[in-house]
Amino acid sequence: MDKSWMKITNRRSQEYLDGVQQFLNFASNHAHPDGTISCPCRKCVHTNSWPIDVVQAHLVSKGICRGYNPWIFNGESSSAKTSTEIPNSYVQENPIEYADLRDMLHDMFPITDMASGPTEEVPSVHQPTEGPNEDAVQFMKLLEDANQPCYEGCKHFSKLSAIVHLYHMKCLNGWTNKSFTMLLQFLIDFVPSNAKLPKDCYEAKKIIKDLGLSYEKIHACPKDCILYWKDNANLEACPNCNLSRWESDESKGQQSTNASSKRRKKKAAKILRWFPLKPRLKRLFMSPETANHMKWHANGRVNDGLMRHPADSEAWKSFDSKYIEFSSEPRNVRLGLAADGFNPYGNMSTTHSTWPVILIPYNLPPWMCMKKSYFMLSLLIPGPTSPGNDIDVYLQPLVEELKELWDVGVETFDVSSKKSFQMHAALLWTINDFPAYGDISGWSTKGSLACPSCNYDNQSRWLRYGRKFSYIGHRRFLDRDHKFRKQKNSFDGHVDMRSAPITISGGEIMLQTDAVADHVFGKKKVNLTNKRKRGEESLTVWKKRSILFTLPYWEDHMLRHNLDVMHIEKNVVDNIIGTLLNLDGKTKDNLKARQDLKDMGIRSGLHLEKFGNDQTRMPHACYHMNASEKDGFLQVLKDVRVPDGYSSNISRCVKLKECKISGLKSHDNHILMQQLFPIAIRGSLPPEVSRSLIDLSCFFREICSKVLNVEELGALEKRIAVTLCELERIFPPSFFTVMVHLVMRLASEAKVAGPVHYRWMYPIER
Repeated sequence: MDKSWMKITNRRSQEYLDGVQQFLNFASNHAHPDGTISCPCRKCVHTNSWPIDVVQAHLVSKGICRGYNPWIFNGESSSAKTSTEIPNSYVQENPIEYADLRDMLHDMFPITDMASGPTEEVPSVHQPTEGPNEDAVQFMKLLEDANQPCYEGCKHFSKLSAIVHLYHMKCLNGWTNKSFTMLLQFLIDFVPSNAKLPKDCYEAKKIIKDLGLSYEKIHACPKDCILYWKDNANLEACPNCNLSRWESDESKGQQSTNASSKRRKKKAAKILRWFPLKPRLKRLFMSPETANHMKWHANGRVNDGLMRHPADSEAWKSFDSKYIEFSSEPRNVRLGLAADGFNPYGNMSTTHSTWPVILIPYNLPPWMCMKKSYFMLSLLIPGPTSPGNDIDVYLQPLVEELKELWDVGVETFDVSSKKSFQMHAALLWTINDFPAYGDISGWSTKGSLACPSCNYDNQSRWLRYGRKFSYIGHRRFLDRDHKFRKQKNSFDGHVDMRSAPITISGGEIMLQTDAVADHVFGKKKVNLTNKRKRGEESLTVWKKRSILFTLPYWEDHMLRHNLDVMHIEKNVVDNIIGTLLNLDGKTKDNLKARQDLKDMGIRSGLHLEKFGNDQTRMPHACYHMNASEKDGFLQVLKDVRVPDGYSSNISRCVKLKECKISGLKSHDNHILMQQLFPIAIRGSLPPEVSRSLIDLSCFFREICSKVLNVEELGALEKRIAVTLCELERIFPPSFFTVMVHLVMRLASEAKVAGPVHYRWMYPIER
């Protein structure tokens, strides 16, 4: 059958529609008894079965998943001959293809000296020392299991495929090890006595482990002081805090005798899971599906001056020019590192923070790069509390491996060229929300110098009544002759002729962090007598020198840590909605904010007015909505209907009676800022206010574009400086938190590093 229609991007074309009908005609002949067929659209990906008309609608609206050839989930037989055939009824229920385990094993172990390796007969595993290497022996053993029937006369499952299927069901359904062992023991009694099944979960895991991509457990100090690794591997207690390595019965609130505690196996108090990076990177080149794509940034990219991928960015090109030997091999891997905490117990009331550290290979093309199937879990840092500033302790195994990948590399077989090469890898930057930015970079993201881009040149102002810092003073980013620079009363009461702060280099950061280069990690009790009082500036804002500076190339990067557009946009929207709707606890315009205006001697028309016996009144501000304007603003949002999957149902978050919006998720704020605000606020606010907010909305929409132009980003950087200054003339200083100030830095980072959707937290948190 002609399947060229599957590559057509225009799903409304007649050729594509005819191809869909051809597929449906074929699949209907192999439908389930209830008349449904497995849906191959990009959303379902064979995880759901639907009636034929629903599958047709999915294929037209969402498209067919890439590479689905042959149509094995819809009745077409695999082109490769195999002894591990699977019943069609089972395949329909399981989205993972096990049709040819032997091909999968060849992808895992593409050993050059076995190019003409076993096909029919499996050689003995016991080979002389000068024969096949360790990988070859492991390959032969797995191939023997893949060719051996589960029991004599079994036509559908080999020993290996049966174990893989059973273990797959265990993982998907969350079975305990005990329940899995009970199932295996039942199956051994149920099937013929010559069945080749493992007797328990432990034995099954040993076989599954040979498939590769395992992880290592490393014990850690409960107070995050050290890892029991390398030189500390044999210690029984932490040398820093003297806390035991092992979990005690007292910590669980249990009482036990000495005899029972001796019999019980010791359990580590805290365990780090480390997933070694090298075998995962090697697997990308061993698989025919990804090997060619790992060179896309060098061979398949369009070089027309526009930025569609990090490979188009100035940061990537600058790194290539400094390290020519690394960049001369296009198969060398560039990585991004993302880390964030989450509660693995869902929405339960317990407070728990587990931190996964994820690596993203940027060699892949845009349609693959940010997909979760290509994310690599590198570390799993245990809770129940966040590692905070001590995250460097847990990053040690990863950083050691990154240094080895940079200096030595690892021998890797490239299945696309059928040759081995020495693969190297480099870390480009990190992706985090703002608190985690401070934990990984070492810069304190709180206080008067919270902006890491401005460094020590940051200009914040302490609000006497609001009891917080305000990050005003964006006139310094304007052109020298701009009219706003000499206007006093509209801003902070002063003329501002300062120049914009300059982004410092990695070498300057190394000098600034000399005082904290030997920082001792661990959560110890704070000496209250030495605590700094409010207003006293420390000698350095740096909490530590990041462990990433031990990488030989780290200080040469143009951008080391990304500001997360997702969380910045969310905080800006929260400030705007809370202030416009005057929500209790969320508005930035309150009695204290008006007192700060008087204390600064600006905007006398908004100062508190006294009347009666010690009573005060807040004068109406231009950004305040009356009752009818609030109703109009909220009604627009209440009436919004968006396509399925575009966002959550925003209308459910709008409370007309209470005149508020609640329950918005981060992506809902994204949709509000870029799509809905320009429409909703147009008739509810004065033109000078709505115009500035619409400009801010347009900025976020342009900065989040999939294709960026460097010249347009330069103009956008100048526009956002004017927009923030206009907002300073409208909103009180308390409105300008550090997250609002960071908007000023987004365009300059995009000029350096490229499109933001490769550098924000949406795919990571998802």
